[in-house]
Amino acid sequence: MQNKAERIVILGTGGTIAGKAADAADNVGYVAGQVSIEQLVAAAPPLAAYELETEQVAQLDSKDMDFATWQRLAQIVDRHLARPEVAAVVITHGTDTLEESAFFLQRVLAPGKPVVFTAAMRPSTALAPDGPQNLLDAVVVASQAKSGVLAVMSGKVHGADRLRKVHSYAVEAFASVEGGPLGVVEEGRLRWLGAPPVQAQALGLARIEIDADAWPWVEVIQNHAGADGRVVDAMLSQGVQGIVVAGTGNGTLSERLTAALMRAQAQGVRVLRSTRCDAGPVIGGALPSAGALSPVKARVELLLQLLA
Repeated sequence: MQNKAERIVILGTGGTIAGKAADAADNVGYVAGQVSIEQLVAAAPPLAAYELETEQVAQLDSKDMDFATWQRLAQIVDRHLARPEVAAVVITHGTDTLEESAFFLQRVLAPGKPVVFTAAMRPSTALAPDGPQNLLDAVVVASQAKSGVLAVMSGKVHGADRLRKVHSYAVEAFASVEGGPLGVVEEGRLRWLGAPPVQAQALGLARIEIDADAWPWVEVIQNHAGADGRVVDAMLSQGVQGIVVAGTGNGTLSERLTAALMRAQAQGVRVLRSTRCDAGPVIGGALPSAGALSPVKARVELLLQLLA
């Protein structure tokens, strides 16, 4: 049982886990972000064994996640982690952009206490909702892990840097690329499958107020058959500040797309090159590599670099 002196704060941001549908047999025709964080906690009775505090940060479908909510979430998490009585923070989130939000908080905070994301692929009204078990597992991990931003889905524990949503519909929709999950939850216990994540240095942006219109404009584009540079030139004419390009294979790009990106870089636009592949780094090449970051995480990294 959790030590009662160690409080876990659960923050709600909406998502499918808080979704409701008119028909219990309908797992797709729901409205996200309808159930309060207090109701989500009540739906998992074993959570009564823990000392919990709840706060509703947002009620979003995570496809609509925005910079203002990211900033507010970072500030609220930072504030709670600074409280000596708080052992960890758990965040309920939609699945669509969970990997981006988790990576954002990892890079901004690099927390010395656990911050654990969880979500659901079925709404709260489903015949067999996955949200209550996922939330319980997330609290288990939050009570037993040491630090860092983690995500818990379907009994598996993922690090923020390697987490990806890999299926559009299945309950087990998340995976960790390049090595698999960090651990598993088994009957109320966290078992690490490898070494716990190593903490990087925090960027320290949580305490900086950033106006909504001051966030850099960073877009993701893709190499494909017939790719040319027109989309780059169009964005350049409109003032784009950063471009992440998802290349084919080892970040390869067509000659015309490469030329356009080189023109953009010469005009001061920051460029990072990632890959369409599900796993693997981008090695070599004339344009800067995003390493093993997925295109959407490379975009988060570039946003933060431009802000910093």
